[in-house]
Amino acid sequence: MPEELRVSRSCTIPFDELEWRFTGSGGPGGQHANTANTKVELRFDVLKSESLGPRQRARLLDRLGPVLRIVANDERSQLRNRELALHRLKERLADALHVDAPRRPTRPTKASKAERVEEKRHRGEIKRLRRAAPED
Repeated sequence: MPEELRVSRSCTIPFDELEWRFTGSGGPGGQHANTANTKVELRFDVLKSESLGPRQRARLLDRLGPVLRIVANDERSQLRNRELALHRLKERLADALHVDAPRRPTRPTKASKAERVEEKRHRGEIKRLRRAAPED
């Protein structure tokens, strides 16, 4: 298993910055659910992280807050829940770090202008045909 979680090309988080907690999952499941600590809680402290740059930290604090907490108790296996928690953490961090390209305003094309004018002319023609014919 790798020593760090690769979130993006510019962001990797060492596993020693992640805090793990394991508890009983609860709910139905008989003896296995009562004895196995399969529920996984994964915490990542954005404020104290040394692996984040200042811009990354500011963006994560703005979008996610100072501490990110992920809980996984979908599976009966602790190992599978660990993998789910890591995957969810990676997705949340990647989504929060994503920067959309600025939108550049564009002008309507010549064809779209002509199409609009033609549609207006056609709509006017339909309305004109609905009118009652003038009586002479």
